[in-house]
Amino acid sequence: MEDIQLAVAKKLLDINTIKIQPNSPFTWASGWKAPIYCDNRKILSYPETRTFIYKQFAKVIREKYPQAEVIAGVATGAIAHGALVAEELGLPFIYVRSKPKGHGLENLIEGDLQPNQKVVIVEDLISTGMSSLNASHAVSNYGADVLGMVAIFTYNFPTANQNFKEAGVELTTLSCYQALIQEATTRGEVQESDYQSLMEWREDPANWKK
Repeated sequence: MEDIQLAVAKKLLDINTIKIQPNSPFTWASGWKAPIYCDNRKILSYPETRTFIYKQFAKVIREKYPQAEVIAGVATGAIAHGALVAEELGLPFIYVRSKPKGHGLENLIEGDLQPNQKVVIVEDLISTGMSSLNASHAVSNYGADVLGMVAIFTYNFPTANQNFKEAGVELTTLSCYQALIQEATTRGEVQESDYQSLMEWREDPANWKK
């Protein structure tokens, strides 16, 4: 899996999906200062990378969850990726909204999902994991069985790892923060002098550079 994590990190860097600016941090919606910004929606504009990602997802699901009956995408970033995975596997696809639709049937889950069906959830990015786990809870509350979640990238925050552990949801990611920083350092896109600061951010992002 380590080889795949580095391969995916290379592809994300190649198409500028990820920007690393330790000396000019971004501000996330949470208010956290962050040396990195990840926009996996860009993947959809690059056919070779897009295909590589959904085929890797399909490979993981075939190996870990051969009993999967439905693929679910988390709105909005993982809807397209999830649909591509479902097409590759020949499985039904649904997606989970962040909140119920404000009109009509007020659906939280879009598509046909039956109680007791076995579901694998596709996500594009894991930060704290809370929005992803909310999608998992929505599927479980519907009466379906969440086998696990797969995602393109995780910052690998300790709090996220703890959240997934407490929720009892198995998470598999195609790449992670450590692999990304390793590859970016090898390329010279991250200076050795910034490495320690980047690692400190991952350990305690809420208090980094305060």
